[in-house]
Amino acid sequence: MTSMSLGRPILIAAIVLLLCSCDRGDTLDQIQRRGELVVVSRNSPTTYYIDKNGPTGFEYALIQLLAEELGVRLHLESVFTLPDIFNELERGEADIAAAGLTLTEQRAARYPHSMPYYKLTPQVIYVAGKKRPRTLPDLIDRKIAVLRGSSHEEQLNALRQEELPDLSWHPVEEADTLHLLEMLKQGQAELAVIDSNEFAVQQSLYPRQKMAFSLGEEQAMVWYLAPDRNNTRLKALIDAFFQRLQADGTMEQLRQRYFGHTDDVTRMNAFEFTRAMRDTLPRHLALIKQVAREHQIDWQLLAAIAYQESRWNPSATSPTGVRGMMMLTKLTASELGVDNRLDAAQSLRGGTRYFKELMRRLPKSVQQPDRTWMALAAYNVGIGHLHDARALTERQGGNPNLWQDVMERLPLLQKSQYHKNTRFGYARGQEAVTLVQNIRHYYSILTWQDIPDQQPEAPLSTEEYFPEIVRDITLWAL
Repeated sequence: MTSMSLGRPILIAAIVLLLCSCDRGDTLDQIQRRGELVVVSRNSPTTYYIDKNGPTGFEYALIQLLAEELGVRLHLESVFTLPDIFNELERGEADIAAAGLTLTEQRAARYPHSMPYYKLTPQVIYVAGKKRPRTLPDLIDRKIAVLRGSSHEEQLNALRQEELPDLSWHPVEEADTLHLLEMLKQGQAELAVIDSNEFAVQQSLYPRQKMAFSLGEEQAMVWYLAPDRNNTRLKALIDAFFQRLQADGTMEQLRQRYFGHTDDVTRMNAFEFTRAMRDTLPRHLALIKQVAREHQIDWQLLAAIAYQESRWNPSATSPTGVRGMMMLTKLTASELGVDNRLDAAQSLRGGTRYFKELMRRLPKSVQQPDRTWMALAAYNVGIGHLHDARALTERQGGNPNLWQDVMERLPLLQKSQYHKNTRFGYARGQEAVTLVQNIRHYYSILTWQDIPDQQPEAPLSTEEYFPEIVRDITLWAL
């Protein structure tokens, strides 16, 4: 059965609910009459933020898709504390809270909610080299930071009432876990409780921080609706929407887009990259930005590629003979008009031209951001082997236009039962996958260093933490 056939009964059920409802004054009717879906969220890398291209984030992408399906405008309100999210629902100022919120009994008793659309695990985080807690009793007499009003604070309250009467913690007002990680770095807290997806995304900024243990079982993530309204049709439509996204693969594509780059990057890689940003990148940043402007690509992407290739070392040389900042082969350099591969400017310009040519040679059916990731794989393994992997993906029932699907097949080119039936034969496919995932991760870190200056202003207390992040992680001006 195809994903399209799976989604059709869901859509029909939703339409029946819409047509059969006798109450035309419910929440869904109000949204459609005013032509606007009002959503409250929070500013964080896993939910909603503003980058140089405008609003983005996992939750933003989901809620934008829902607004498009409803045929209405999206009006998103960003708040800075978790209690403010539910206050907006209470006051009827938002239709939906889409903010990476977990399902708890206390919340469910008051607020209608969608079906689960994602899973995550609460984790206790500590700083490597410090005393690691291994069990719940180890939390006693430790300085624990937790977001005020979070499901984690509910968990800690339950633990104090049921098992650990001496347990205490410091509630933090801001709704971004970045503040908790910064408190650990500054020694203002010994431990922090953070959801697994948020820690995975932000750990690259704090490579010395590690998970101590999971605080309980996996939890469901849901959207909450405004209370004291007739939400029956809106909830049914959202549930059908989530079911369709799960069935047709869109939900997994979004997860890969916003979180997938964190899966294969080691803590040591992140630590080395953060150190190189501080010590090495400033010497080459002006040239990288200049070349990126000349070729109309993001300088952060070019910097990420150059780091993966050479660790920003213009004199880098590999045992196989590739050389320079962008590690060009002698043949490729000659074709690109690069006569000195060890000249950083020539290498950057040549490598960028080569990368853009690879993107141009991909079929129009490959859209962004998959187009970028596939071109990066071809930069490493060759365009012919990438085409082999795409063909293999299609033969196995995957989508050859999605990096997520092609990424799974590239390593198969190392196995004879697969590469003997391809045009170009054996390829080090796993190496190409690792390269792309690393670059995606480095690109994410470099992009995130721009973001604090582009977000809506938070309450004054936020400034206690952001200056340290900017000073330690981003030592250069845009």
